[in-house]
Amino acid sequence: MLILGAAVCGFLLDLLLGDPEWMPHPVVLMGKIISRAEGTLRRRFPPTPGGEIAAGTILAALLPLGTLAFCGGVCFLALCIHPALCFAVQTLWCWQALAMRGLLQESAAVQRQLERENLPAARAAVGRIVGRDTDRLTAEGVIRAAVETVAENFCDGVAAPLLYMFLGGAPLALAYKAVNTMDSMVGYKNERYLYFGRRAARLDDAANYLPARIAALFWIAGAGLTGQSAAGAFRIWRRG
Repeated sequence: MLILGAAVCGFLLDLLLGDPEWMPHPVVLMGKIISRAEGTLRRRFPPTPGGEIAAGTILAALLPLGTLAFCGGVCFLALCIHPALCFAVQTLWCWQALAMRGLLQESAAVQRQLERENLPAARAAVGRIVGRDTDRLTAEGVIRAAVETVAENFCDGVAAPLLYMFLGGAPLALAYKAVNTMDSMVGYKNERYLYFGRRAARLDDAANYLPARIAALFWIAGAGLTGQSAAGAFRIWRRG
């Protein structure tokens, strides 16, 4: 019940308050750890495909396992002191693992500019949530980019964290965020990360396998509830 209550309270806090700029965020810390660990591991292993895969495997294993162990240990110590303290810690971390309000705000900003037919502002708004150049996008391109990004971020920032916090509380949800953050930083098929980031990318694929399908069911249901075509949404999901 403690985990369920913390997950629900964390979701409500995220929905109401989002991510206050003044509050330190664990994902920012994870990003700093990944950057430092990458530099250290690259110095310790030879710059060969095998060496980079080995270095990347160590990072892909240690960061989520370390996150799980640290957060689990903190929650255990908090529980030993008082269940209310454990609940507060779990609630805080569940809140920080979610990104529902931010996703709603950023996508709504894109919609507002499109409704005003202000294409430059719509491009700028969608540019805040996508990882590519948006300066030359048409209105249709802005819509496509926004829909793709919202669908992906709903999985990464809402469906997956909720699933993992229901399964294992805030420690498991933050371990998932560690996997997701690694993928966003090193999981690229370019010259620098083709080998080093391979394990992180595959781990992220595995971690998102079930959440992505749960998220798809939400989108299909949402299409039906808003008068759109649920069957069409299902076909698009199956086509993907």
